[in-house]
Amino acid sequence: MLVALLLVVLLVVFRRPLADVLWPETRVQALLDQAARALADGRLDAADGSGARQLYEAAQALDTDRSEASMGLRRVGQEALRQAGAALAQSRFAEARERLALARELQVPQAQADALAARLRAREAEHAGLDNVMQAAARAHEAGRLVGGPDAALPLYQRVLALQPTRLEALEGREDALSDLLQEAGRHLQRNELGPAASLIGQVRAFDPGHVDLPQAQAALATALEARRRTAARDLARGRLVAAQAAYDDVLAAAPDDAGARQGLEQVGVAHAVRAERHAADFRFDQARQALARARTLAPQSARVVQAEQVVARAEQGRGRPGTGMPARERAQRVQTLLAAVADAEAEAKGHWLTPPGESAYDNLRAAQALAPDAPAVRQAAARLLPAVRNCYEDELRANRIRRAQACLQAWQTLQPREAGLADARRRLAEKWIAVGSERLGAGDVAFAAQALEEARRLDAAVPGMDDFQARVRLAQAPQTR
Repeated sequence: MLVALLLVVLLVVFRRPLADVLWPETRVQALLDQAARALADGRLDAADGSGARQLYEAAQALDTDRSEASMGLRRVGQEALRQAGAALAQSRFAEARERLALARELQVPQAQADALAARLRAREAEHAGLDNVMQAAARAHEAGRLVGGPDAALPLYQRVLALQPTRLEALEGREDALSDLLQEAGRHLQRNELGPAASLIGQVRAFDPGHVDLPQAQAALATALEARRRTAARDLARGRLVAAQAAYDDVLAAAPDDAGARQGLEQVGVAHAVRAERHAADFRFDQARQALARARTLAPQSARVVQAEQVVARAEQGRGRPGTGMPARERAQRVQTLLAAVADAEAEAKGHWLTPPGESAYDNLRAAQALAPDAPAVRQAAARLLPAVRNCYEDELRANRIRRAQACLQAWQTLQPREAGLADARRRLAEKWIAVGSERLGAGDVAFAAQALEEARRLDAAVPGMDDFQARVRLAQAPQTR
């Protein structure tokens, strides 16, 4: 009796799973019955699985050989199409679109779905008053308000075409308006106003990527950008830093992600840093601080800018600003002291003409020149120091210590800016920068190679090998900018 009772309990508890295993047809039929009731109740689609569509699909998954489920799905599609028509008749456009989408998913005949879709667009167009919208678009077009707000011509044309894609007057109006925008973009390009031109071309692309004149406008923009980049590079090589920065800014206004322009601005910042060092060497500290401010803005992460800050700071601490109101006797004593320091450095004969910054023989001589530029003793000291500075340049260049050679060259230029041999010295140092940069580039040091390229360009932009080295550096930098 206990065993019999246990069997009865098990059958009661597990009757449904056992039935599904032993009699799968029973489960399929139950799903079909539930689907039919859902269809009769108008519950066609439900996220919780209780819709007629989901129930018929579940029955179909359990038994693919039975045709009742597929027939039921076709009835659901037809009912969705009928409900879409009823919603359309009552101007419930959102519901009509939803039911039409369901009917298409269930693969109702395409002709029926397309016919209802056309009726839906026509009714929505009537409801939206598209004739009034077209009139507003025409008025905005005539007034020249093509973009810039929802009441401008192009957004209004687009609103009409969203509901009536084949409306000829809207298509023609949009085409004319886009052509007007591209003509305006062309006028901006002629004035080198790359940012506004790029903005207009981008708006045309957003409204109609297939516009017939768009490829030509995009090509013209690309050409203008490349020309502006070349102009910026030339200005940078010639030391016209303000013009170079303006040109690179123009490029970034049109192409904010342009890696070449961003790198160019950083190079302009480095050039300002170098200029700050030169101003500090001549005790023009106001100009040096101004140049440093520009350098920090354009190249805040550059090690070269940090170096320039240190050089300027040491120069200010070591010399300060020469006083223009110094009494003559005090001035003479100060000059004598400075020249004595120069003579002491010469007597040491260790080649320390440029170090330490602010206290070197060169710095002391420059300070004496600032106080008494025409004094015979100062001129004699400069004449004595000039050969030492030349020798410093040659020695450092032979030893491949190019940064120190560049410092010697800077001192040489300061002491005798019109000497004929300076042009050759600059060229040889530029060649050395390219040679060392090429070697480091081969070892994978792209950052040093890029710096070497800029130093060489600053010294002599026409030095042999410049174009080839620049191409190699740009190629090495390309993967880093993607």
